[in-house]
Amino acid sequence: FLSFKRAIEDAQHEELDALVTLPVDKATVQLHDADFTGHTEVLGKAFGVEDNLMMMVSDELRVGLVTNHLPVQEVARNLSVQRIVQKVLMMETSLRRDFDIPRPLIAVLGLNPHAGDKGLLGNEEQEVIRPAVEALQQKGVMAEGPYPADGYFGSLTFRKFHGTVAMYHDQGLIPFKLLAGFGGINFTAAMPFVRTSPDHGVAYDIAGKGVADPESFRKAIYLAMDIVRTRRENEALEATALDAPKH
Repeated sequence: FLSFKRAIEDAQHEELDALVTLPVDKATVQLHDADFTGHTEVLGKAFGVEDNLMMMVSDELRVGLVTNHLPVQEVARNLSVQRIVQKVLMMETSLRRDFDIPRPLIAVLGLNPHAGDKGLLGNEEQEVIRPAVEALQQKGVMAEGPYPADGYFGSLTFRKFHGTVAMYHDQGLIPFKLLAGFGGINFTAAMPFVRTSPDHGVAYDIAGKGVADPESFRKAIYLAMDIVRTRRENEALEATALDAPKH
């Protein structure tokens, strides 16, 4: 926790290009900082960013979350048209700036089984999620949905999209980790500073056994480097375009 705090200070002073964090035991950290809920939240506060996007990245899948570390019973009441629109816009911007995808196509998942089944299994899709998708489309964002989460992943529909936005943690992370295996990465998008991490926890059950797989950590380092490079290239192109003479 102390090394993380020091790394944030170095990042704030522009002494680092990127930060790759490792898994922490939140309960242990909370003994020293009762407000700690995760790296993502601390980084947002440190850089004065009111909101950011937790994005899981693998070779074939990118999943962003509308809500991060919330109990399931609190998810529905924390969904709003504005919040969903904001999160999708964060993903759209990141896909363009950090992954060099000029016109990203983004899928938005529903909340309830069968995406609410036309209101029979919940009204969030009709009252919140679909209006958010329509608002995004009016802004020119290529967003579609809401999709039933099980069918979306089970039918491999996700392969048609550059990014997927899930409503809550397990809805997005269970299929992501199943599909990504040991190669998944956690990326904090919509931040002025690049941060990645492995997509797994501390794994106390295998500590000291010499069987841990470092692939996620290795890919987190490579992704951080790639994003820094891509972001700088796009920023340079934007600056060149702004400096070009107007005719």
